[in-house]
Amino acid sequence: MHSDEELVQLFVVTQKNSFFEELYARYADKVYRKCLTLVKDTARAEDFTHDIFLKLIFKLGSFKEEARFSTWLYSITYNYCMDQLRVNKKRGETNLDEELEVPDEDTDVSVLIEEKDADAQRLQRAIDHLSTEERSILMMKYLDDLSIRDIAGVFRITESAVKMRLLRSRENLRKRYLEAVILVICFLAKLISEIIGKF
Repeated sequence: MHSDEELVQLFVVTQKNSFFEELYARYADKVYRKCLTLVKDTARAEDFTHDIFLKLIFKLGSFKEEARFSTWLYSITYNYCMDQLRVNKKRGETNLDEELEVPDEDTDVSVLIEEKDADAQRLQRAIDHLSTEERSILMMKYLDDLSIRDIAGVFRITESAVKMRLLRSRENLRKRYLEAVILVICFLAKLISEIIGKF
């Protein structure tokens, strides 16, 4: 089986679609999931994935084996998505990073209590409310297992700057997670107080 880098070279030299199709088969789902993490919209993530692989056909000739192909493709994916988000922001679209929502007073408390993986859901909610950059850098480090050096290459910053951003992103995630937990606790406390008041 060919390595990613060998497939790139074979495609560049021969222009045979089969080599590109193999790369597509290996990475289409990963690129889609990364796009979805950044744009949080399935239709746009699908469109972006298609656009990124279209771009890739023309960019493969510029691939230098200074980094792994997967890291290089991640960089293209990240930069394309960020460019599109900036364009949309200029057009006046709603910012994706919305404020944390306070549970409505009519929310059924049994739903909150009986959720099997409430902690995981609160953590995911906290992640969703980080900035796009914070989400990306945490995903690169802890989900994609990229090295500090690889992340620096994607963001085009120094390794020291990556470490500082990781530290700041982890701290922000911790605060967001605690905010979500406190909101639920306050809601439950209020509900219990109202129930006791009725007796």
